Amino acid sequence: QVHLVESGGGSVQSGGSLRLSCAASGVTYGSYCMGWFRQVPGKEREGVATISTYGTTTYADSVKGRFTISQDNAKNTLYLQMNGLKPEDTAMYSCAADRRSAGYCAYGLSSVPYFNYVGQGTQVTVSS
Repeated sequence: QVHLVESGGGSVQSGGSLRLSCAASGVTYGSYCMGWFRQVPGKEREGVATISTYGTTTYADSVKGRFTISQDNAKNTLYLQMNGLKPEDTAMYSCAADRRSAGYCAYGLSSVPYFNYVGQGTQVTVSS
């Protein structure tokens, strides 16, 4: 059974940094595409970044150059390093795991909220 637990959210000022973590149990690395998405009440969920089991990454244009997704297979942990945070980055951030493509991320950023497994999320608030 796959279980995803996020941590690392909080409140920061504009320009600050946070690192989100996602502890993944039951995930056999080599078989999953991992990703992060975010949600603001009243808006559609937005795929932020994905990383394949082979290390290939993709990013939303809105975070490219500021956010970095990575994973530590030995620790079964996914990360999202967020630098240069802006007030518009304020959202609930959730990690997700997808097993449909044998480790490749074949379905694009828009599919991240619909991955097979999704965590509960961690809140990020950026003040101006």
